[in-house]
Amino acid sequence: MQQSFTRESYSLFSLEIGKSETTFNSVSQILDHLKSCIEADPAATFIATFDHHTHTSTLPNGQIHEEIGAASNIIFCFGFTLPTPQAMALRPRSIGVVELPESFYITFMEAPMPVANTAMESWARAIQNRETTGAEA
Repeated sequence: MQQSFTRESYSLFSLEIGKSETTFNSVSQILDHLKSCIEADPAATFIATFDHHTHTSTLPNGQIHEEIGAASNIIFCFGFTLPTPQAMALRPRSIGVVELPESFYITFMEAPMPVANTAMESWARAIQNRETTGAEA
């Protein structure tokens, strides 16, 4: 096995959305929203969802932070190019959705394609779909 490093390093994009800032009430509803975004994008393909919370809670030594009520990933792929065999290590894409007591935490790893980042950021920002007033904040 050969270990290599890509020329790029990829950062994480994260967005914490207060429950008062969204009409979504659960991780499941948010995953449904993201799935509809993926299915509407002609370059993206939905693959699966993964309930990380359930998986980890069933492990004999599984540990979950006490504030995490639910945690799932939606897995999909953008099909713009396949330039090298090594590109497969960076695929498919995943967006994580975590429910905390007062918020939802959305996170994904930066993609090497700016158009993919723009799409994922747009999908995540659309979750924050309710205006709040100073009295609600």
